[in-house]
Amino acid sequence: MSILSDIRVIEFTHAVMGPAAGLVLADMGADVIRIEPAPQGDHTRRLKGFGTGYYTFFNRNKKSVAVNLKTDAGREIAQKLLQTTDVLIENFAPGTMERLGFGYEAVAAQNPALIYCSLKGFMPGPYAERTALDEVVQMMSGLAYMTGPPGRPLRAGASIVDIMGGTYGAVAILAALREREKTGRGQLVQSGLFETAAYIMGQHMAYAAISQEPVPPMSARVSPWAVYRLFGTADGQQVFIGITSDKHWHAFCAAFDRPDLLADESLATNEQRVAARDRLHPELETFFGQMTLAEIVERCETARIPFSPIARPEDLFDDPHLNEGGSLVEATLPDGRQTKLPRLPLVMDGERFDLLQDAPDIGADTGLLLTELGYSPEQIRAWDEAEIIVAPE
Repeated sequence: MSILSDIRVIEFTHAVMGPAAGLVLADMGADVIRIEPAPQGDHTRRLKGFGTGYYTFFNRNKKSVAVNLKTDAGREIAQKLLQTTDVLIENFAPGTMERLGFGYEAVAAQNPALIYCSLKGFMPGPYAERTALDEVVQMMSGLAYMTGPPGRPLRAGASIVDIMGGTYGAVAILAALREREKTGRGQLVQSGLFETAAYIMGQHMAYAAISQEPVPPMSARVSPWAVYRLFGTADGQQVFIGITSDKHWHAFCAAFDRPDLLADESLATNEQRVAARDRLHPELETFFGQMTLAEIVERCETARIPFSPIARPEDLFDDPHLNEGGSLVEATLPDGRQTKLPRLPLVMDGERFDLLQDAPDIGADTGLLLTELGYSPEQIRAWDEAEIIVAPE
């Protein structure tokens, strides 16, 4: 499914936030061209540790043009590409695009129909010149405070703010393209990591405003539901179980053969069960502790109550729902091995978005696109030899 196949996007991006915005558009079929620095390419290609998967995941369905933008020739190439482009995405440090000659005002003067998406650590304001990272804004926004136990702020276990900030950027781009259909004009759209993190925290800000009390971390919260927590199992596993309504309670008692709990009138309503937590939770801990994870899962399925074993990332490769539901797509890793990675989590008119190509090699599309722009094979070869571009044959 390629609903954006008539849209060309140029990415001047690095790390996660910018590439995440381009990924949404690329998965939807846009012609996304990633501008990488020649001769070494994007530094995320070489990251280790938790950065190992950045390039492979966030740059599928894209083309790679490797150009040294610090040279006159490199900037000329980029300028020509921009004349053929509908959307520009950038997430470089403040002032970088202006120094290169590709700030919004300069680019819009040459291509007034261009949608220019600028993704930064902070939107305009007192912090605009600060450097930000996902983890930094998680600390600034209260997200880390809400995630960790009291006194131990803890970042979320994925680059959630980078990914959401990029996704909001993609949403703004789609809205701007719709506006362009009416006016013929492009525009500057902006999003920031800090503002994204603050948006994610909106529900807790509303809670603070309504309650007029300090908000406790999620780990120390007072749950409005009597049973909404982890339990240990007989085989050393853990399972999360949520009983969030009286209907759930009846179904739980039936599926787990606990007529005694159902008959206890002091546990008849959620409010009564909340008041009885001190005796109810130890009873359930002992009960679940005598059952295996598989037994608990089977009975929770029967009761149709919310539950989940505690999964690790590697468990998702074999998840039956993701596999049978078509939410994973075959992908090739940089070393040639095959794996499965998540599709864009959308279905439109019954169709899913495909992986059309794996993350490209450095400069894989440089030669083809420069030929499209009118450069001769001799010129392309000379620039390649001078490391102004990378253009593999």
